[in-house]
Amino acid sequence: MRIAAVTARRVAVPLTEPFEVSLGVIDTADTVFVRLETDTGLIGYGEGAATPFVTGETAQTVLGAIELFKPALLGASPYAVEPLHRAMDRLLVGNGSAKAAVDLALYDLLAKAAGLPLYRYLGGTDGVVETDMTIGLMAPAAMAARAGELVAAGYRQIKVKAGACDDQDRQAIRLIREAAPQAHLKVDANQGWNPAQALALLHYYTGFGVESVEQPVPYWDRDGLAWLRARSPIPVMADESCFTPHDAAALVRHQAVDQINIKLMKCGGIYPALQINAVAQAAGVSCMVGCMLESRLSIAAGMHLVAATANIVQADLDSFNDFDDSSLVTGEWRFTPPCLDLGEAPGIGLEPVF
Repeated sequence: MRIAAVTARRVAVPLTEPFEVSLGVIDTADTVFVRLETDTGLIGYGEGAATPFVTGETAQTVLGAIELFKPALLGASPYAVEPLHRAMDRLLVGNGSAKAAVDLALYDLLAKAAGLPLYRYLGGTDGVVETDMTIGLMAPAAMAARAGELVAAGYRQIKVKAGACDDQDRQAIRLIREAAPQAHLKVDANQGWNPAQALALLHYYTGFGVESVEQPVPYWDRDGLAWLRARSPIPVMADESCFTPHDAAALVRHQAVDQINIKLMKCGGIYPALQINAVAQAAGVSCMVGCMLESRLSIAAGMHLVAATANIVQADLDSFNDFDDSSLVTGEWRFTPPCLDLGEAPGIGLEPVF
């Protein structure tokens, strides 16, 4: 089986409402679908959802990267996952979303060729995965109202964005806890604090049962992250500080984290995600799989990874709720909040419209 054709398509879908984090505001899901067709007729699909202020990519750069990768892909065996990643890394530094699009299409092909859902191809047995839901930055009362809606819909885990204003962060968590007294809460500052500021806020958050904090300090400040982790009353998770397996190794050497948020669009897909998880697991650090503004295609791919990997204990795979991709992605979608049943369809189980 060889790759005979590579096709990419860009789509942009307005969000139901703008989504704000401390790094910026997003109002459109701008993504690229990739199709790898083999000489046997089998087709694999992937997605590259660029987020400029996180990965440094745009949909246009993803399209350009796919064109750059084409000569290495055409004629190659889809089973050559590691050599193809090496080839992409030699051609282009970073650009995780573009590499993820190719990687997901490769794994979709391999699982389809095996006649297995991707989570079973990766070694998993249980295809039901629970996700949290994220509340973006808004007025505190609006964030609390959203928390109440999520609990009423069946969600048990809520991630709360923070990092823009300390007073607003304090008020928001107090009101959210009142609106969702039984929910499991975690906070994500998206690099919005310095270490001392973060420590003061985390002591405040513990009074409201917050269970962890994600990326409290700038991505480059490993020393600050380690200082905070040594003093924090709750577990500390890295997100923007960890793009690659090398980043994961540096974080565990610094004893800087209790948890790592793996995002397929940051790291370049399932192959490097498994490496990050292996580094973390060897150091006693658990993982979560998170997302950018991705369609159900790559959200499902992330769910397959969670279902297959014991050390990945959390899923933050919720962006499909922010826009309607029903005209873009086909396939059976068994989502009953808060869980997705991945079913038994071979591969990822969803396909974009080309």
